[in-house]
Amino acid sequence: MKVKTKKRCQWPGEDSLMVQYHDEEWGNPCRDDKKLFEYLILDTFQAGLSWRTILHKRENFRKAFDNFDAMRISKYNKKDVKRLMNDAGIIRNKLKILSAIINAQKFLEMQKEFGSFNKYIWQFTNHKTINNKVLKNIGSTSKESNAMSKNMKEKGFKFVGSTICYAFMQGAGIINDHTIKCFRHKEVKCAT
Repeated sequence: MKVKTKKRCQWPGEDSLMVQYHDEEWGNPCRDDKKLFEYLILDTFQAGLSWRTILHKRENFRKAFDNFDAMRISKYNKKDVKRLMNDAGIIRNKLKILSAIINAQKFLEMQKEFGSFNKYIWQFTNHKTINNKVLKNIGSTSKESNAMSKNMKEKGFKFVGSTICYAFMQGAGIINDHTIKCFRHKEVKCAT
């Protein structure tokens, strides 16, 4: 008897953690500030690296960065930076570590200014998920990620180029880039 396999996007490959992330999390419209902050931190560290690398270190990041508690991270000092630079379980890049601290501070500022980070970050798509339908529409940037990047830089966020913003938008379900043949495309589309 032939086992029917689900059709999914190609990028997870055969990596079980990537497949699980694709099937259960990637592209789900997220409006939870704590989870959005986690995505922001992880995408900051992704700059120049593969998502697979970050995903496989995610639990190490969670431990090293106080369960992605923005208030605690915003108060990190030189001792914390040194601790993180010595943590082999994460990406030990001083500029990215310092940017995580700055981004935590800016995240809290956006919560105060907009009432939630969710309200701030979803404004770039008029608070709706963009559902891409064909592969040619899927890129590494968009006019929305360009606008998000520009605004975030103006507000003082670090490591928020358009490509990083686009990856963030994909992960947070602000953009649905599951291919049309992927079983998740319709599920995510229905969730918006």
